[in-house]
Amino acid sequence: MNQNTALSYRDAGVDIDAGEALVDRIKPLAKRTLREGVLGGIGGFGALFEVPKRYREPVLVSGTDGVGTKLKLAFQLNRHDTVGQDLVAMSVNDILVQGAESLFFLDYFACGKLDVDTAASVVGGIAKGCELAGCALIGGETAEMPGMYPEGEYDLAGFAVGVVEKSEIIDGRQIVPGDVVLGLASSGAHSNGYSLVRKIIERAALDVNAPFDGDRSLADVVMAPTRIYVKPVLALMQKVQVKGMAHITGGGLLENVPRVLPENTVAELQKPAWPRPKLFDWLQQAGNVAEKEMHRTFNCGIGMVIVVPAEAAETALALLSEQGETVYRIGVIRARQGDEPQTVVL
Repeated sequence: MNQNTALSYRDAGVDIDAGEALVDRIKPLAKRTLREGVLGGIGGFGALFEVPKRYREPVLVSGTDGVGTKLKLAFQLNRHDTVGQDLVAMSVNDILVQGAESLFFLDYFACGKLDVDTAASVVGGIAKGCELAGCALIGGETAEMPGMYPEGEYDLAGFAVGVVEKSEIIDGRQIVPGDVVLGLASSGAHSNGYSLVRKIIERAALDVNAPFDGDRSLADVVMAPTRIYVKPVLALMQKVQVKGMAHITGGGLLENVPRVLPENTVAELQKPAWPRPKLFDWLQQAGNVAEKEMHRTFNCGIGMVIVVPAEAAETALALLSEQGETVYRIGVIRARQGDEPQTVVL
């Protein structure tokens, strides 16, 4: 190229027109997520949100996360419509465990070369996740960075902000022996353990598009979006005392449940109390994965754990079922003996 040739940003690999086309595609998706408190739409330098006036002592709760190596499967399978919901779920479910109502969400989409259709599919999943959580998709960032990512690949990150009344923060401190542990069914592996999932799939060398679980293929099962528990659990909290919650993400049941338990207590969980989805049985068999490793890597069919008083357990089960959740009574809280692990799966 002649040293005097005029260069443009497009010559450097960044297509501003494609970015503008994506914004046009995103605006109607974001509009569907609008809720009380939103003071401005997509396109401003900053997103404006007013905390609902019904809160007397509002405490803001924030969470941020990504989708992890599940994105690698999205690239391989050319399935981009569900990872956006995964992204939202990771943050809104996290802040939910402290009793927070999700208010708004922002995303960060980064790629080497912007493919408008792929990006719009991803953001469509983000918008759907926001609708399920009742929060507004209020802004975000699309970064096109030539040379930073392999062709056809991208990265995702996002964060949610929620609010909870100061007197109603859930922190687990009221949990005592005798309380009941409820488990809400997951939709699959959600967004955790996918480095191991991918290794097992690679080693098994099977057709991921062949029937696997009924009429669903393995590709369908592993790309199923993370379940968003926000609306059913917020409704539950209006009727029943919820003492503690744990979002079962990286670390599985063994490492996430203790995060909400007082040091002198143990959550004793009973494996027969809930059915383990076929995906996890297959992963364990095909990967020769030890039982303890299964419970500290995967959710094994339980995506959210809720601790309630024993006298409220049946009411909570009924209310969650009415809200469309599949819920199981999976264990009890008991006194801890010495320095034993705070989650025991029997």
